Amino acid sequence: VFCAVVETKLIQLDADNSKNIEKIKAAADCVQAGGLVVFPTETVYGIACAVRTKSIARLNNIKQRDVQKHYTLHIADKKLLGNYIGPIGHRAQKLVDNGWPGPITIVFELSAEEIAERSRKIGEETAKILYRANSIGIRCPENPVAAELLGNIETPVVAPSANFAGRMPAASAEDAKKNLNGQVDIILDGGECKHKKSSTVVKIGKSGWEILRAGVYNEAQIGKMLRIQILFVCTGNTCRSPMAEGFGRKFLAEKFSCKVDRLEKIGYKIISAGLMAIDGAGVSSEAVRFCSERGVDIAGHLSRELSKELVIRSDYIFALSENHRRGVVALCPEAAQKCMLLDEAGNVPDPIGGDEKVYNACGKIIEKAVKKRIYEFW
Repeated sequence: VFCAVVETKLIQLDADNSKNIEKIKAAADCVQAGGLVVFPTETVYGIACAVRTKSIARLNNIKQRDVQKHYTLHIADKKLLGNYIGPIGHRAQKLVDNGWPGPITIVFELSAEEIAERSRKIGEETAKILYRANSIGIRCPENPVAAELLGNIETPVVAPSANFAGRMPAASAEDAKKNLNGQVDIILDGGECKHKKSSTVVKIGKSGWEILRAGVYNEAQIGKMLRIQILFVCTGNTCRSPMAEGFGRKFLAEKFSCKVDRLEKIGYKIISAGLMAIDGAGVSSEAVRFCSERGVDIAGHLSRELSKELVIRSDYIFALSENHRRGVVALCPEAAQKCMLLDEAGNVPDPIGGDEKVYNACGKIIEKAVKKRIYEFW
């Protein structure tokens, strides 16, 4: 049975984390038994607390915090994410891939049905603490002490910063001791934190994303980390791939009920390029006409030559023909898994030099194929 705190135990950790295993396991046992342990992360020191009603009540009392306020779940490995949420969108997955482990807290939106399903798996008591306002905040720290501690605790763990509400977070064990000596059970002293500032809190949902709290990463950095880039590739980038790019923007904007010029803001970038393009060439007038008749403006498009860097930066690549697909893979072999034909039925014929009828036939194939791909993937 866990006893009340008489004196906080300060445990000095070694710079070589392999020598700290037993100390960290003892701290993990303390949390498992209902205790509170202060530990270092790469941002600031946190207070590890098991997700149980009694432990959370004690944490609330120490933190002097509004009981309605969210606590962030901390996980040892991003592979554990699926225990708490269902399938996530492309942008959220990319942010997880690029940002975890690391100084980012992600707030995921869930439906009532998804929360009910998770409640059945993790238990109602745990779910009631973790899910608020149809969302859950999750962080996966990169600090090795934090990862080791969290990995040795069987129950879910929240870990708010080691300070009273309204005060500066502790960036060292000494700071944490000044705040919490005699109120927590153990302080693991792992030296000063790498960043000495809180994690960036990002909320991401179907309609977009926003930063709820500034931190280590700024808005521009987060935007790059989660942005999905879709690339269409043909030969000269003056007719087929520009049409595909234009229709891609149209259908994606329709799907997310936003204006075309808002797509990058919500996390999507659609571009096109050509394997043999001359940078800066204008788009075919017939391609402009066909798209314009369908409410898509590509008149300002300027051709772009495909580069290896562009291929690497793109998350999904749609080639207008098998030759284009092979060209992309030859330029960057590792792109094979993300490069596919735009039209599953086969090559989209090149209309260059053709009349209005030829362009109409080509454009209709592209329009149909792009719509299918957009609604299939997103």
